[in-house]
Amino acid sequence: MGSIGSNLQEVKRRIEAAAAAAGRGAESVTLLAVSKTFPAEAVRAAHAAGQRAFGENYVQEALAKIEALADLRRELEWHLIGPLQSNKTRPVAEAFDWVHSVDRLKIAERLAEQRPALLPPLQLTLQVNVSGEASKSGVAPVDVPALAHAVAALPKERVRLRGLMAIPEPAGDLAAQRVPHRRLHELLDALRAQGLALDTLSMGMSADLEAAVLEGATLVRIGSAVFGSRAPLASR
Repeated sequence: MGSIGSNLQEVKRRIEAAAAAAGRGAESVTLLAVSKTFPAEAVRAAHAAGQRAFGENYVQEALAKIEALADLRRELEWHLIGPLQSNKTRPVAEAFDWVHSVDRLKIAERLAEQRPALLPPLQLTLQVNVSGEASKSGVAPVDVPALAHAVAALPKERVRLRGLMAIPEPAGDLAAQRVPHRRLHELLDALRAQGLALDTLSMGMSADLEAAVLEGATLVRIGSAVFGSRAPLASR
């Protein structure tokens, strides 16, 4: 792996190539750099290389990082992409810009209640278990419409439903990788047809970003291809 700056350029090149193959402009895909388990200094280096949006999985780790980078707060966009327990919604509502992992109405309701009125609305996506894996978080595809309409009805000055997120199970080749991403896009299209104004498909990681972009991803969550291999943290 090269430097964080050169890694970012390589990922952007991959996004540009995939977007061109899909007949899309690269600007239609946002790169979310997944900084979980990496120190605040790595985020600072990525920011210096032009990156603005960062994804975190663990609330306590993320809050410490956000505090350590408080001097950059207006320039950084913080996304929670990991599972969120209802007893941790308040600090998330107060500190983050996006939450990708909403899979229950209770979580969205608590985020809406706890979002400070002085902040812009918290941007939300619903996590969908498109592969039907027992070990994965996420709402079942059949339950997505009811949840989406309920979340979209929450106070828009506090939370705003933007779209859907998925973490499909790994697949070996491009054709196989495209299938679950296509399924998520079809779900989004169905919600739009029902009158919901949604614009975000959060899908695609380091190994399958090409498949995701080909199937319409608007936001790809890239960790190892930007920051390198992860060493697990001893504690959260």
